[in-house]
Amino acid sequence: MKIIAVCGMGIGTSVLLKMNIDQALETLGIDGEVEAADISSARGAAASADLVMTSSELVEQLGDVDTPIIVVDNFVDQDEVKEKLEQGLNL
Repeated sequence: MKIIAVCGMGIGTSVLLKMNIDQALETLGIDGEVEAADISSARGAAASADLVMTSSELVEQLGDVDTPIIVVDNFVDQDEVKEKLEQGLNL
């Protein structure tokens, strides 16, 4: 499983989101690779990913990608990240 964590610049909040997704995957017992990306590189990376997780502000900027996009409101809320990941994976 490959998940892309997206923020505007790919430096700060996407890395934080990546760490929380990694922790959620571990808690759920799911083997996965999480990549932090900026909005530009996320468009291309989404083609080879199973999920994209980002904020509602960036969904429109991602454009038309075939990969499911999960909106996370609070990147630092571990419970929300885990819950949204479970919903995205239909667990």
